[in-house]
This record gives sequence, structure tokens and C-alpha cells, in this order.
Amino acid sequence: MPDALLLIAAVGLPFIGAIAAAILPTHARTAAAVLAGATALAELALVWAAYPTVAAGGILRHAAEWMPSLGLDFSLRMDGFAWLFAGLVSGVGALVVLYARYYMSADDPVPRFFAFLLAFMGSMMGVVLSGNLVQLAFFWELTSLFSFLLIGYWHHTAAARDGARMALTVTATGGLCLFAGVLILGHIVGSYDLDRVLASGDLIRSHQLYLPALVLILLGALTKSAQFPFHFWLPHAMAAPTPVSAYLHSATLVKAGVFLMARLWPVMSGTEEWFWIVGSAGLATLLLGAYVAIFQHDLKGLLAYSTISHLGLITLLLGLNSALAMVAAIFHIINHAAFKASLFMAVGIIDHETGTRDIRRLSGLNRFMPFTARLALVAAAAMAGVPLLNGFLSKEMFFAEALSAQASLTLLLDILPFAATVASAFSVAYSLRFIHGAFFGPDPVDLPRTPHEPPAWMRFPVEILVLGCIIIGVLPSASVGPYLDMAAHSALGSATPDYSLAVWHGFNLPLLMSFTALAAGIVLYLALQRHLRKGTEGPPLIRRLEGRRMFERTMVFLSWRLARSLEGVFGTRRLQPQLRLVVCAAILAAALAVYMRVPGPGNLMPADIDPVLALIWAIGAVCALGAARQAKFHRLAALILLGGTGLVVCITFVWFSAPDLALTQLLVEVVTTILLLLGLRWLPKRLDIPGSREVLTMARRVRDLSIAIAAGGGMAALAYSVMTRVPPEILAQHFLERAYAEGGGTNVVNVILVDFRGFDTLGEMTVLGVVALTAYALLRRFRPASDSVDVPEQQRDQSAYDKARPDRTEGDTVADWLLIPSVITRLLFPVIGVVALFLLLRGHDLPGGGFAAGLTASIAIILQYMVGGTQWAEASLRIRPMTWIAVGLLLATGTGMAAWAAGRPFLTSYFAYAEIPFIGDVPVASALIFDIGVFALVVGATVLMLIALAHQSVRGHRAVPRPAAAQAATTPAPVQVAQQIPAGED
Repeated sequence: MPDALLLIAAVGLPFIGAIAAAILPTHARTAAAVLAGATALAELALVWAAYPTVAAGGILRHAAEWMPSLGLDFSLRMDGFAWLFAGLVSGVGALVVLYARYYMSADDPVPRFFAFLLAFMGSMMGVVLSGNLVQLAFFWELTSLFSFLLIGYWHHTAAARDGARMALTVTATGGLCLFAGVLILGHIVGSYDLDRVLASGDLIRSHQLYLPALVLILLGALTKSAQFPFHFWLPHAMAAPTPVSAYLHSATLVKAGVFLMARLWPVMSGTEEWFWIVGSAGLATLLLGAYVAIFQHDLKGLLAYSTISHLGLITLLLGLNSALAMVAAIFHIINHAAFKASLFMAVGIIDHETGTRDIRRLSGLNRFMPFTARLALVAAAAMAGVPLLNGFLSKEMFFAEALSAQASLTLLLDILPFAATVASAFSVAYSLRFIHGAFFGPDPVDLPRTPHEPPAWMRFPVEILVLGCIIIGVLPSASVGPYLDMAAHSALGSATPDYSLAVWHGFNLPLLMSFTALAAGIVLYLALQRHLRKGTEGPPLIRRLEGRRMFERTMVFLSWRLARSLEGVFGTRRLQPQLRLVVCAAILAAALAVYMRVPGPGNLMPADIDPVLALIWAIGAVCALGAARQAKFHRLAALILLGGTGLVVCITFVWFSAPDLALTQLLVEVVTTILLLLGLRWLPKRLDIPGSREVLTMARRVRDLSIAIAAGGGMAALAYSVMTRVPPEILAQHFLERAYAEGGGTNVVNVILVDFRGFDTLGEMTVLGVVALTAYALLRRFRPASDSVDVPEQQRDQSAYDKARPDRTEGDTVADWLLIPSVITRLLFPVIGVVALFLLLRGHDLPGGGFAAGLTASIAIILQYMVGGTQWAEASLRIRPMTWIAVGLLLATGTGMAAWAAGRPFLTSYFAYAEIPFIGDVPVASALIFDIGVFALVVGATVLMLIALAHQSVRGHRAVPRPAAAQAATTPAPVQVAQQIPAGED
């Protein structure tokens, strides 16, 4: 398989599987599990397919140009280190899927669960395989998003909602810091490409921005890996289903942080700053997590804090600035994934079969589920570092590094051997509590369910993982040695040290420390029996230092006290003061930028002013000033005058031979004017009552006029400064020469929109779609003001006339009293549609394009709503605006992806001539598909906002209930028709 296809499939396949799972029926548990399992196994097969290349020291690469001018590419990269993590993500993921099939209840929406799980798997693969730092940061935030959905899967429980919110808040905030650090790192290196960054270690460490970049990147890594002081979110994430905990907290989410630190270790380590930040955080987390784990009564809580401790161990190893410690960290990442995933699954089995995870209620389960007990015993022994198991080997390497570091450095590392022994003793104590408390002792009483062994296939993933713990512990060199060596060499290169994975290294100090820790842990557990039997919540000494309480207090301060204070200063319920603040902030930001760059007028002399054009602009200025003057109390007049200004702008474009812009401006004026008129119908009346806040005093008028002059004058000055610097001919020549040669079109404006600046257009399309959805969502909750509910006088008079007609029926609509316009507009609908199609197809070579065509089609639909009424229009046209928006975005994005598939930059157009019989050669450009996407999105967004406004008649009528007689006398036919619309369609 080609490298590019393998890497793209490795990242994209889980997302495709997630979409497929999401559309399955709610209770298709088996089908969703089969789909997810097949996807995970395919992922694992793809990873193994890459093994021969990476084992030989090669690197699989694929890069597709995205924004080459900014150094941004879609880049995938797999070396031995990334291969190891990809294997963990896919291998453990496949086992978790099988386990989840039997763990999840048939009453749960299991397809949604597997959709989230697969999307998270794809996000982790994106983090591991990204060859571009900005791209890595993007997938990093995706892992936070999908972990939030997985942790909050049982959203009907408060614990799940709180845990998901806490995890998202901490990890996403760290992700923002990571993104800022990545930008600084890219600035230092001059590229975001991972290969170039990894080759620039000396440059990075010697740069003056090294410390800010280091702090920001480590904030992202430490928050994701739950390191002190950000460790508190992970125990509360235990509210997730156990398969989620087994996956996120053994091989994926929390390992992302240590993966990032290990990935950047060659270029960012080796400094005092790295040692003190990473080493201190790791040591504090190692001790704190292990100590708190001993006193947890929830089995998942115990494993959560033990995970925090082991992540601290890995972080501490990475902070020692030692290549051998780096190898030990990678080795422990593998070992921890094996025994921690199996332990979480064992806890899930206990919870599934007994109905509780409270260790105070559990005992003697060894007699009811002996196989599960033995599996859990081996996994817990590996976690405790018992000899001949995998955890013992990496712990021995940790002890050896603690001793060698202590011999070469001072201060913090003087206590490192002692701290390592104490932490290991704590791990023995909580491992003993896990096994002894759950599986030994008297028979349990008053359990929610009678305990028994789980289904064989539910236990199978635990058996595989425990077998791995044993094989690695007994035969480390043969089992995991080649993979560890491959990962170490790809991460460290020529700095890879010599090391040994032998089980026996003779009697030495690390072995003595291991047996000391084992003995001390047993003694500690026995000494704590009386305290543990009391069932006291929280660990002694630091019981009041609860991370959740601190987090909640911080959130309350930020979202309540600080936010309320800022709201009291800047906030208001009225729109105009809000707009005033926004405009003033924009003016200040622009003024700061201008002050820093100090742009002034250019060298070009302004052209002579044509008297006719000056007169036209004077008319536009009068209309604009009149609109501003009338906007407060005469909205209709202001809107008409504003339309006059828009027409002046349209004429200006025609004057300067810009037909594309003139056509677009004219269509925008038509659509926005109609939509604004529909919106004015539901706004409350403005009354100039003395003493009211609505009164415009002279001071307020002067203030608002000053702000308007500052904003408008500033934009005018900035535009003048730009346009007097470079002659328009020079700017245009670049596009005129390349429009047909590279874009396949002679309409330069359209080629710029769909090709040269296609990415900008795609962003604007996305914004327009989001705005339309937001407007629709807001207007669904909007309730018209009471003084705007009554039917307008002209419609009331027409309604009274209609009721007097002897031939009137209940089916009468607006068309009954707008007969001639309704007939004309219905006949014009296909004509306008043909015009829209004409503008769409000619847009690449002549004035037109998708945007103008979409507005034209929207005008046709708006006219049908106006003359036929909401119900008739929606019943006749059957338009689905959200589908149009989705199709538009998919078509536009698909065009860019197709360019990638052809090995060209994102959204690069392709054009050729197609020979059609009897017609001849016809130019065909891929930009037409992009333009169709623009057309579909513009139609969908416009009509969605139209529907939101049109349906206000129903809410307006319901807002003020009136007697039946009065309602019959004053309610016109269109309102009666609109009332029949189902509530769900509002």
C-alpha cells in the first residue's frame, strides 16, 4: 500500500466509521459494535502494514499543500515512535470495543457511544501521526472535544456532566496554551513542519523565546496528562462508562501529554527550565497520586489516582534530561497501558456483575468470579512492580535512573531515590487494597446483584492484556524489545543509549529498592487497616485540599464574580450600548495597529474627480446621513434611505467597470432590504417620552456622531493610504495574467473567489452558514413585543373585506387578496430560476457566479413566501434550507479534498476541455463544483433566515390571546394558515 494512502486511511478511517455508526438505529448495539470492531481492527492492520518500513529505520510521510504561503500543509508522518503509539491506540481500542459490546446496556444509545469512541480514536491517530505542529494542535483539541462527549455520555447524571465539563475546561484551556506555544515555536524555527522542528534543537534552546514557548507547550501537555496541579479533573472523569475509562486513561487521552513531551524531548529538554518544570511536576504528581489512591473507596477512583501517579512517574523520567530515562519512560508507557487497561476492565466486570464499585461493600469475590480475580491479581501485581511482570522492569529502570541522576545533580534530585521508593511502596499498598478488599475476605452481603463470572468474550480483552503483562515480564527482550528499540531510536536518533531489558541484573541497589518498597508497602497496608475500615472519606493530612473544590471556586469567581463585575461595567440589555462598545473596541484596536505601523499617504497622486460621480456620491451621502438621522424612530424611512446608499454604491461599481460587484451589490440590497422589512414588523414601537431612556439628548447625539465619524473616517483614511501606494494596474496584472492560465476562467473576480482566494471564500461560506443557523436558533426563541402583535391596519381592512365576500372559503390565503401579484410571481418563479442557473453557469467567464445565482434564487423563493404565505410556500416548494447549507459546505470542501487527492494544494482548480458530440470542445473547471456549493449555501442560509422571520406570525398571534370574536374579526387569512404549522417546524 502506498505510504500516502496508508497514512490517510489510518487517520480518516475512524472518522468514517464514526459517521456510519452515528446513522445506525438507536438500539443497534450489535451492528454498531461490529462496525466499530471492524474499524479498529482495520486500523491495527494498517499500523502493522507500516511496520517493515519503520522497523528498518524509515519514516512514512505524506504532505498535501494547504496554505503554502503560510507554511501550513496537511502533513502525516509515521516513525517508530509514532508507530508504537498508533499501535497502542488501535490495539487497545479494538479490545475496548469488544469489551464495550458486553458492558453497555441494550437500553443505552450504543451507536452514539461507538460513534464518539471512533471519532476519538481518529483524533488520537491525528495527534500521533501529525507532521505539522498546527495540525497536531487541531487534533489535540479534537481529543478534548470527543473525550468530553465520552465522559458525559450518561448525561442524565450530574456526575457525568460535571466530570465532562471539568475535563473539557482544563484540557481545552491547556490546548489553547499549546497552540500559542506552537505558534512561538514555529516562529523560532521558521516552519511548523515537525521534521524541521526536530532538527532545530540548538536554535530553539538558545532563542530568547524558548522559555515562553516551553511554558505554554508544557501547560498543554501537563493539563492533558493530569499532572499536578492540574490532576484533579481525571478522577471526576470516572463518571464515564468503564470502557471509556479503560481507553482514555490507559492508552490514549492522558498519554497524549507524555507523548508530546517525549516527541519534543530532543529539542526542548536539556535545560534547567525543562528539568525544574517537568521534573517538579512529575515528582509531585507521582507522590500525591500514589498517596491519595490508597484511601479511595471507589475502585475506579483508586485506579484514577494510580493513573495520575504513574503518569507522574513517566513525566519525572522525561524531566531528568537523560536519554536512558527517556527510554525508561517509553517502556513504562507500554507497560502502564497493558496493566491499567486490564484493571479498568476488571473493575467494569465487578461493577457490571455486582452493581457496585464501593470497596467497602465488596469482599470475597474470589469465590464467585475466580477467573476474573486471578486476572485482576496479576494486573495489580504488575502495577505494584512485582518481579517477573512488566511493571517490575520499568520500575527497575526508574530506580536506576533515580540513583544515577542523584549522583550527577543536586537539590531536588537528592531526595529522588527516597521519593521513588516511597511512591513505589504506596503503589504496593493501593494494589494490595484493590485485590484484598475486592476479592478476599467474607462473602459480600446486600449487593445490588448476585456476583458471577462475566461472558467469556467480555473477559477476553482482560486475558489478552494480562498475558501481555506476563510475557513482557518474563521475556522482555524477545517480546517488546524490538518495538522499544525502534521507538527509542526514532525519538532519540544517534543519542539512543545502550540499555538492557534483562530480567536479572544481579544484586544491586535498584533491586534492593524494589524489595524495600514491596516490604514497606505491605507493612503500610497492614498498618492502615483500622483507618481504612472506618470508611473515612479522603486521605489524611490533605483531606481539605480537594482539587474539585478549588476548580469550582475558580469557575465561580470567573463566571460569577468577575463576569458579573465586568457585566456591571460593560454589560447592558439594550442593543445600542452593546454595539457602541463593539465599535469603540474595534476603533481602538485599529488605532493601535496604525500607530505601530504608522502608515501614511502613498506616492500616487489622486485622479481628478468626475462631477457626475461626485454628484452621485453626494446623493449617497445624503441618503446615509438621512438614514442615520431617521434610524431611531422612523425605521422604515431609514431602511429606504439606506437602500438608496446601496444603489449609489452599485452605480459606483458600474462606473468603474465592475459589473460583477455591481450585480452582487444590487442582489444583496434586494435580499437584505426584504429581510429587514420582515424583521421590522416584529420590533417594538419607539416612543419619545420625556424622561425616558429612549430620548435622544444632544449629548448622546454628539457622542454617537463622534463614534461614527471616527469609525468611518478611520476606514476611509486606511483605504486611501492603501490605494495610494500601489497602482491598481500592478495589483490587477498578477491576476489578469494567471486567471485563465491557472484558473481556467476569464472572469477574474470569480476566479479569485473560487481559486486564488478559495480558502477565504470557504471560510466566509462557513461563517454565513453559522450565522444563518444562529439567527434561526435565536428567532425560534424570540417572542414579539406586545405592541407589535396586532395585525397591520391595511391587512385588517382587507380581512374585513374578505370576510364580507360570499364566495370566501377557509382555504383563502394571501393570494386571495394579492391575486395579480401572486399569479405573476408564480409564473416568474421558473423564469427567475433559469436566470439564476444562467448566472451560475456563466460566472467563471462572465459576470455572475454562485453567490449572485444563490441570491437570485433566494429572491424567487422570498417572493413566493410574500404572496403565497408561509404554509403554501413551504408545502409547494418543499425546500430544506439546512440540507442546502450542508450540501454547499460538503461540495466546497470536497473540491478542496479532490485537489489534495490529485497531489495539488487545497482548493486548487482543475480545468480542461470536454469534447461533446455535435457541440465540440466545452471548457470544464472544477471551480464550477465549488461555485455550486456557494450557490447551495447562499440559498439555504437566506431561506433559513426567511423561514425564521416568516414563522413569527404564529408566535405573534399566540403572544396576546384575544376573545374568539375579536380574533375572527381582526385575524387575516395568512395568520390562520400559519397557525397550522407543526410546532416542531417553527
